[in-house]
Amino acid sequence: MSTVPFRNLDFLVRWSVFAAAIGLFLVLILLPLVSLNQYAVREGFGVFWNRLREPGALGALRLTAWVALATTALNGVIGTAMAFVLTRYRFPGRWAVNALVDIPLAIPTVVTGFALLLLYGPFGPAGKFFSERNIQIMFSFPGLLLGHVFVTFPFMVRAVGAVLESAPRSGEDAARTLGAREWQVFFLVTLPSIKEGLIAGSFLTFSRSLGEFGASIMVSGNLVGRTQTGPLYIFSRFNTGDVEGAAAIAILLALVSFLILLLLQVVQSGAGKTAKNA
Repeated sequence: MSTVPFRNLDFLVRWSVFAAAIGLFLVLILLPLVSLNQYAVREGFGVFWNRLREPGALGALRLTAWVALATTALNGVIGTAMAFVLTRYRFPGRWAVNALVDIPLAIPTVVTGFALLLLYGPFGPAGKFFSERNIQIMFSFPGLLLGHVFVTFPFMVRAVGAVLESAPRSGEDAARTLGAREWQVFFLVTLPSIKEGLIAGSFLTFSRSLGEFGASIMVSGNLVGRTQTGPLYIFSRFNTGDVEGAAAIAILLALVSFLILLLLQVVQSGAGKTAKNA
C-alpha cells in the first residue's frame, strides 16, 4: 500500500495546526495591540506625545514606576525568604504553604483588593488600629504597595525557588566547613548562586506590577495625583471619553512591559549559553 496519501495527510495536519495557531495569535494578541496603536497615534505623534506629557499622565506614570520598584524590592526580600524556607526546610504543613503561595494567581485581583480593604480599611481591625495612630494604609501609597506585593508574590517565590532547587549545595557546605557563619553563607554563597532566579523574578514582578488594575482600584480610591496609577488613569480617561489619552498611556505601558520581557529572554539566553560553555 502506498504511503503517499498518509504523508500528504500528515503534511495537511501539521500545516492546519500551524495556521490555526498563528491565526489565533493574530486575532487574540496582535490585532488588539494594532488597534490600540492606531487609537494612540491617529491624531499624529505630536498629539500622542502631548498626551503623555499631561500632568495627570506624568503623575500616574511616575507613581506606577515607584510602586513597581517598591514592589520588586519588597518581594525580592520576602519572596526570596519564602523560596528559601520552602526549598531548604521540612516542616508540618509545608505542602499547604507551598500551595497557598500561588493563591494570588488563582483568585481575581479585585478580590485581593477587597480582602485588603476589609482588613486595612477604615472599618477593618487593622485599619482601626492604624487610624487611631494617624496612619493611613488604604487609599494611599502603602495600600497600593500591599495590593501589588500580594498579587506579584508568587513570581519571585517560584523564580527563586526553581533555581534553589537545582543549585548545588557543595559551595555552602564548603563555606560552613571553613567556619563561615550562616549569614555569611547566605549572602556570600547562596545569593550569588541564585542570581538568575532573582533577576527573572524581579523582571516578572516589575512587569506585572506595571499593569495591575483590579487590586489597585479597590485599595487606592483612584485619587488623581495621589493614588492614580497608569492603569487607573487609562480607566478614568476612557470613562470620560478621552480614548486617545487612554490609548497613549496604554501603548506606553504595553511597550515597556514587552521590552522588559524581551530583556529577560536575552538575559536568560545569555545565562544559558554561559552555563553550557562552563
